[in-house]
Amino acid sequence: MNAWLTQHRHALMLSLGRLAATPLNTLLSILAMGIALALPAGGQLLLDNARLALGGATAPPQISVFLALDASQGEVAAIGQRLAATPGVSAFRMIPRAEALSHMRATEGLAAVLDSLPDNPFPDAYVVTPRDDAPHALEQLATDISAWSGVAHVQLDSAWARRLDALLRLGRAAVGLLAGLLGIGVVAITFNIIRLQVLTQRGEIEVSRLLGATDSFIRRPFLWFGLLQGLLGGLTAWALVFAATLALRGPVTDLASLYGLHFVLHGPGPEIATLWLGLAASLGWLGAGLSLRQYLRSF
Repeated sequence: MNAWLTQHRHALMLSLGRLAATPLNTLLSILAMGIALALPAGGQLLLDNARLALGGATAPPQISVFLALDASQGEVAAIGQRLAATPGVSAFRMIPRAEALSHMRATEGLAAVLDSLPDNPFPDAYVVTPRDDAPHALEQLATDISAWSGVAHVQLDSAWARRLDALLRLGRAAVGLLAGLLGIGVVAITFNIIRLQVLTQRGEIEVSRLLGATDSFIRRPFLWFGLLQGLLGGLTAWALVFAATLALRGPVTDLASLYGLHFVLHGPGPEIATLWLGLAASLGWLGAGLSLRQYLRSF
């Protein structure tokens, strides 16, 4: 077996032995890391579910395109062809002038007013469903369509989309800030644990150096120890979030059904869980590395 792999295997087994030697301390430190990591992970999962729920509860944004009153049938058809060829348009439907007039006549109190007018005051119109419901994409599409020949007015109600986007951006910023602070906390926990281990095993480290051990050889078991603690903390965080998702799924579904929504609370997927574990292990490794850099210099 390759010497490098052999050394890492030895360091890994030594780290596992150290974790098993103090089960209560190991359990408490892993639980503290798990809770710290579960808070931002749960917050991000909550944002993702809120975005899905709000997306299902609100109607998709639409753009109303009103044509000129004197637009010919050829111009109306040409605008329909341009909409069909526009990449940002998901779907559209035409509302002829006669249909708009009939719809408004059915509105109480407007029939007499419309009958008094000499001509149909409503233009032909298209109702456009965009592919991208982001506020900037909606406004850009509306601006592009308003510049077309034969288009008299474009109406876009993007206020709700802006509010939703602002709320989600605020939530993401808050979760990011929380994740940063608690990530620093995980690094600090690992830093202190490794510091205590280095001080406890000071005599063993000094003997190893007298026997010719390199700094890399001495550091390796401690780095593995920090990485394993971070990884176990990440697994604990995933378990906590998954358990919370299962516990809340039924009540959330019942609440959504009262508002006529079919919504199921989603748990973390395999890609997100893998990312959490990788970040947790990296934080543990970083805390161990910083601690070793600080305290191995003293002897």
